[in-house]
Order: sequence, then structure tokens, then C-alpha cells
Amino acid sequence: MTGPMSTGTCNLCGKDFAKNVIYRHLKKCLQEQAAASPGGKTQTTFWINVWGRYQPEYWLHLEVPVSAKLLNLDQFLRDTWLECCGHLSAFTIDEQRYEVSVDPEFDYWGEIPKNMNRRMGSVLQPEMAFGYEYDYGTTTELSGKVIAEQESTLKGKGVRGLARNLPPEVACGVCGKHAVYTCSFCNYEPSGWLCKDCAETHKCGDEGFLSIVNSPRVGQCAYGAEFFEATDV
Repeated sequence: MTGPMSTGTCNLCGKDFAKNVIYRHLKKCLQEQAAASPGGKTQTTFWINVWGRYQPEYWLHLEVPVSAKLLNLDQFLRDTWLECCGHLSAFTIDEQRYEVSVDPEFDYWGEIPKNMNRRMGSVLQPEMAFGYEYDYGTTTELSGKVIAEQESTLKGKGVRGLARNLPPEVACGVCGKHAVYTCSFCNYEPSGWLCKDCAETHKCGDEGFLSIVNSPRVGQCAYGAEFFEATDV
């Protein structure tokens, strides 16, 4: 699906950089931004990198206040990358599972999870890695790591996107042109990824078509269906 090196855009300056240098650039860009607002009110934040566990070409760099809750990060990931049908989700941090809603009466397999109503600073620290799942049926798995703790002029408890990958190039499995749709019935096959022309004669018809979107959830469940409905093939 992708070339040898993913690239992405820095949201602070609007410039594009390769994945292997975006960290160095963001460090400089954040320092310049802080220097431009000396003496202003600051708060402690985490700089977090999140990526598709099995699709590392999809990645985000985020800034999250340590006083924010896991719920805030969960909602940001849903809004940016994942939400399609209101599925359940969970973080796994230091072998502890955190879910949106925990039922103490439910017969959990293994240790009972904790809820996501936890401050980021109480469960994470610099250099700590974590996992994340969205949808326990057609699961999208993410990996994450806290890169650093820093002082920031970020206001409130919202999550700020620092950088995001540019959409990976996806080739049509039939003719090799730029693919724009994936068939939810057969996207496990190369021929399930289609350009506009090949979509017109696809063996499954267009009922299961999903738009190819810039997300590790591409091709899963109903993610991308709303885009297809608004587009003529």
C-alpha cells in the first residue's frame, strides 16, 4: 500500500516532513512556539506519538495535558481516526486495561478493567508505551508512546494534533492506478482495492464500497461508508 517512507504535515508550521525526521522538527517547532510567547501561562503536557499497530504508515503526534483524562484522548482518536458505529474501546497501559464503561457485575475474562475516567498524568509517564483498541469485533489496534513531558501554552484539557501522516498511496489491485474505494466484502484480496474505473465493473457490485480514507481503520466495518454515499462512482 505504501512507499518506503511515510511523510506527514506539521500542524504548527504547515510544512511536510518524512516520518523519520518529524520528531526532530516538532521538537524545534515547539521550542520556537514557546519562545514566541514568553511569560505566558503554561501547563504540563505529554507529547504522544500514536500509530496503527499493524499499519505504521498511519501516525499522529499529539499534545495532551497531563490533567486531561484518558476519555479525552479516546474521544480524539475516535473523532480523528476511528468512529463509525459507536463501538467500545480500551487502552492497555502497563498491563492494566481501561475501558469507557466498566460493569462490576459482568463476568470479565481475567482482571476487571478500570474505567477511562483517569487523569493522563496518573497512568502515563515519559517513555511509557501503551496499546489501544477500537471495536472488539472488527478491531482496529493502535500503539502509542509518551515521547516527552513539557511545559506548554496549550489552553484547556483538549488534545492538540501536532502532526499527521499524509494519505498513503494505495494502488488499484486490478489496474495499478490510484485506488479510491475498497470493497468491504473482498478487501482481503488485492482486487478489493479499486480505482474509479475498475469500481464500475467490480464483481461484488457497489453495495459494500467504502472510501479509502487516511486512517488505520480504512476498509473496516462501516468506516468510510458516508464518504462513498456522497460520491458518484
